[in-house]
Amino acid sequence: MKTRFSRFLGALALAVSGAASAATPVPSQITLLVPFGAGASNDSIARILAPELGRLLGTQVIVENKAGAAGTIGAAHVAKSAPDGATLLLSSSTFVTAAATQPSMPYDALKAFTPVAMVGSGPLVLGVPGASPYRSLEDFLSAARQSPGALNYGSSGIGSLAHLATTVLADSAKVDITHVPYKGAAAAGNDLAGGRIELMIANYSSLIPLLEGGKVRLIAATSPGRDPAFPDLPPAAEAVPGYEADIWVGIFAPAGLPADLLEKYNQAVNQANQSPRLKELLQLDGTVPASLDSAAFAQRVAADLQRWKAVADKHNITAN
Repeated sequence: MKTRFSRFLGALALAVSGAASAATPVPSQITLLVPFGAGASNDSIARILAPELGRLLGTQVIVENKAGAAGTIGAAHVAKSAPDGATLLLSSSTFVTAAATQPSMPYDALKAFTPVAMVGSGPLVLGVPGASPYRSLEDFLSAARQSPGALNYGSSGIGSLAHLATTVLADSAKVDITHVPYKGAAAAGNDLAGGRIELMIANYSSLIPLLEGGKVRLIAATSPGRDPAFPDLPPAAEAVPGYEADIWVGIFAPAGLPADLLEKYNQAVNQANQSPRLKELLQLDGTVPASLDSAAFAQRVAADLQRWKAVADKHNITAN
């Protein structure tokens, strides 16, 4: 009886030992892939985030750029990678707007990835030319109602977050304004400064150079209430009740990432995004660090995809 019990204890010890050793190891090197070019805002975030993640996870994290097709080329590369934690994607709200507006995608945005963590989020801003007669969003909307289709707004491209967010604004305010798509926010901003378009919704950093010279003036933010990052800007919701839109940055892994690695990575990102250097960089765009668990981030990704897909379908918006 004693021998049988001793064997049982031995087997139990082996089982516990085996379970402990089965924890998925953090890879010796992690590639944090940015699906946009070097120097872009996502790239800057990745290059500050990478060493912090490496320190917290006890490994090396390198940044790689693989740009093209609104971020889908780089995302497709990550989707096809092994779900061992060695390849991660750092992307923004473009991840869902591309999936909502591109007719043919090389992956399923919800099924091909494991959302790991949100790095940060913040509102967009509404800008008008510095010489514009519109001192508020109410002024602009009033003019738009008086002359349907006569006022133009610019965006960084068909199917971009700015395009979709302005479409929702026009729908909610019941105005007809004409979309002028550009190849990037910089080109749209230049035409806004030159008075060739009357309105632009963009992330704050895209307009900073034009704000400093007084060539562009901000009239509202897309936050639901007055945002701490833009205390002097009224929320667009004051003129259009219920309206809001924001932009976020997050980390994704290929589908099938082991649950223990997912938890480790989520905790590491939620710690890393509190680093002074990263918080300072995020604040330049009115973005604040997030602290979501992976399930909450996954729910946010799915909700955003559903929202923008509905807008794209309603207005027949198809990205080039």
